[in-house]
Amino acid sequence: MKISVVTAVRNGAATLPRMLDSLRAQTHDELEHVIQDGGSTDGTLDVLRAQGLDGMALVSAPDGGIYQAINAGIRRATGDVIGVLHADDVLADASVLARVAQALADPGIDGVYGDLHYVARADASRVIRHWQAGPFDPRALARGWMPPHPTLYLRRAVFDRAGLYDTSYRISGDYDAMLRFLTTGQVRLAYIAHVMVRMQMGGASNRGFAQMIRKSREDYRAIRAHNVGGIGTLVAKNLSKLPQFWGQF
Repeated sequence: MKISVVTAVRNGAATLPRMLDSLRAQTHDELEHVIQDGGSTDGTLDVLRAQGLDGMALVSAPDGGIYQAINAGIRRATGDVIGVLHADDVLADASVLARVAQALADPGIDGVYGDLHYVARADASRVIRHWQAGPFDPRALARGWMPPHPTLYLRRAVFDRAGLYDTSYRISGDYDAMLRFLTTGQVRLAYIAHVMVRMQMGGASNRGFAQMIRKSREDYRAIRAHNVGGIGTLVAKNLSKLPQFWGQF
C-alpha cells in the first residue's frame, strides 16, 4: 500500500529537519513525500534538496493559501492513501504509517485517524494538550466532535468522490472538509488508539484574537453548511478542548 504524505510549506526551514526525520524513520517503506512549497525565501528549498526523502515530489510556486497548496499536492500524489503533514509537525513514532496501512488493509474502511499531542514550540518534549479522539460516532458531530486533522489518512477515492478542500476558507477548510467527508461523503473511518502526530502549539487559528474570531466564524459557516448543528455545536466544539489540557502540567 503506497502512502502519499502531502506537505504544504512556506518558509519552514527551521522545523523541516525534524519533520523529515520522522518520515525517514517510518517502518512502512511504500512512502511518497509530496511537497508543495509556496515560494519560500528562508532556505526551505535548500533544506529539502539536502535532506528530503529519496524520490520526493517537490514543486515550488506561489499559491493562494494553505488549502490551495494542499489541493495541489493531493492532485500530484500517486499513493493509494493520502495524508497531510505540516512542516512544523512530526509523526509521533516510527510505527505510524505501518498502523495506517494495517488498518486500511480492511477494504470496508475509507480512512483512519488517531490521537494527537500538542507540544510547546520551545520544547517539543513538553506536551501541552493530549487530544484523545476516540471512536467515531455520527451523533458526536452535533457536539462539535471532529477527528484530529493531522492524523487523518484517506483513500484516494474519498477525494475523487467527496472533493478537495474549499479554498474560500482561510483557517477552517480542514473542518469543513471533514464534515463533508463524514456527512454527504459517507466516509467510513477507523480509529487508531495511538498518538500519531506531535503538533506544535501556535498555529494559524490561534495567533491572536482576530484569527480566533475568524476561525469561529468559519467553523460556524461549516457547521451550518453541512447541517450538523448550530451555535451550540460551535460552543461545544470549543469547550471540548478544555479537558485536553488536564493532567499535562
